Amino acid sequence: MSAERPSDDHSASAPPAQVEALAFEAQHDADVPAELLSKRICDFDLHIEGRPLEKVIERFRDEIAARGMSHVRPVFYLSDIWGVTEGTVAIGIPFYLADDALRRVQKQRGGVVEGETEEEILRYLRHEMGHVVNYAYRLYTSEEWTTVFGPMSRPYVEDYKVAPFSTDFVRHLPGGYAQKHPDEDWAETFAVWMTDQLDWRELYVDSAGALAKLEYCARTMKELRDRAPEVINSVIDYEAKDIHTTVQEFYASFAIGDVIVPKSLDGDLQVIFARTKPDIADSATARTGDAALLMRRQRDFLANSVYRWTGVDTSVIQPVLTHLIARSTALKLTYPLSVRDEVLVEISGFLTTLAMNFVYKGKFIGS
Repeated sequence: MSAERPSDDHSASAPPAQVEALAFEAQHDADVPAELLSKRICDFDLHIEGRPLEKVIERFRDEIAARGMSHVRPVFYLSDIWGVTEGTVAIGIPFYLADDALRRVQKQRGGVVEGETEEEILRYLRHEMGHVVNYAYRLYTSEEWTTVFGPMSRPYVEDYKVAPFSTDFVRHLPGGYAQKHPDEDWAETFAVWMTDQLDWRELYVDSAGALAKLEYCARTMKELRDRAPEVINSVIDYEAKDIHTTVQEFYASFAIGDVIVPKSLDGDLQVIFARTKPDIADSATARTGDAALLMRRQRDFLANSVYRWTGVDTSVIQPVLTHLIARSTALKLTYPLSVRDEVLVEISGFLTTLAMNFVYKGKFIGS
């Protein structure tokens, strides 16, 4: 006996789309168990040893050795976020990556799991290793490093504007992260250089600024190959065992704020779905899908995709998606199943345009 995947088909004998949508919503947005929310993070059995994370780190150590950095020995520990405290060689890894239940909470409450797969965790580790090398050898104090990347003293801000596909920066982590600060620019450049079997010269052949930074990185790492680091401080800044807040309290800071969503998007939604309807002779027999249900199922993917290419945080995009889903339900919008992929392309482009307007104007619509 084989199980069938849920269908968007309104003409099938399955429950009405509205019932299916409610069932999906209940499953997707099911609340976290109260006993988990009330538990302090420090009281979880969180450690790297003996967990899948340990094997990833072992693989990463092999990468470090293969790249000729055996003199630099970073320490790995669980913290609240990815990070390396300036002046140390200790790499903090988000605690939720060491526990499946907390990983699910992060996805539901935090919006983004920074390291959903082994390959993705390695991407973050390579980035953090860039910080380690920068601090271990005090590269940021050199005149050449400052000329290439900018002064380390530049203000570090959380809200920064991304120039999509700028030829001056590499693209590694989501959100145009290299454009945030010179330290992040170096770390992203280093991560690209460190990635095994990546022909970065070919990849960035038409990006003069980014290529110059990669060439500097390659040259610098060759010079450092046999040099002992100046800094070996591995003092841990903020370990998971020191986080005495409950899960509920920790994720309270991730709550969606007062993001103003324009009310005039109904027309745009109707245009999107109207433009994607094919010329069908007998529309009464056409199989259709529910627009709101489609966006519910794809909301995490859509929000994360927009974040990757625009740098607009998912906490900003999610309220927009919530609004669009609600309005699609109220307007009873549907689409032909035969053009489902085209519908998703339209929605993705629509959200990306709204996000870029938000980046440059501080609001979704208007001049």
